[in-house]
Amino acid sequence: MKNKIILVEDDLDLGQVLKQYLEFSDFEVNWFNHPNDLLKKIEKMNQYQLIIFDVMMPEIDGFSLSKIVSQKVQIPFLFLTAKAQGFDRVLGLKLGAEDYITKPCDPEELVLRIKNILKRSASIQKDIIQIGDYEYDKLNLSLLYQNQLIQLTEKEADLLNFFIQNNQRLIPRKDILESIWGENDYFFGRSLDVFMTRLRKYFQDDQSIKFESVRGVGYRINLPIKY
Repeated sequence: MKNKIILVEDDLDLGQVLKQYLEFSDFEVNWFNHPNDLLKKIEKMNQYQLIIFDVMMPEIDGFSLSKIVSQKVQIPFLFLTAKAQGFDRVLGLKLGAEDYITKPCDPEELVLRIKNILKRSASIQKDIIQIGDYEYDKLNLSLLYQNQLIQLTEKEADLLNFFIQNNQRLIPRKDILESIWGENDYFFGRSLDVFMTRLRKYFQDDQSIKFESVRGVGYRINLPIKY
């Protein structure tokens, strides 16, 4: 069964190209070239696995549109935009976007990113996630390793969930702080350092799990999740 994608893009030429390329890549695509057209169909969107929002659109921008949609349905989404400013990227991620891709984009790269998002989404929806040799119980906030149970705090679980969503990516430190603590602040930064030390300790028995610090940038996370 094909994965179903909603594309919201007001540029007719680009929308047509992306629709054709995604369909060629074995996705089923429903393309809306005006945000109001999407809002008319919002009650029937649960059948879709991903939404691609253009940011700069008439009447309703992509950021505002994503807020409206997220109040009605819970579907992973990404932003596709010509706005490359750091502020806009951070805003997009704070709104819950799985990715933020600037135009012009390589359609093949877009397809690869979509496939990665769908893989992560499939894993995140599970209550039990296998991370290397560990079992992560999302509901009970716990890790199980060889019959040893590790109880997580709510904040530790929030941070781990964020890393699962951004697995195998270089994550800027400020993105983590703003997503988990809501603010890029010195004191929250010190808290992040403490929590990173805890996570490394929890996962220390599996050498394939990496929480690598990248000086001046953030962290590169490698969680060998088994789908």
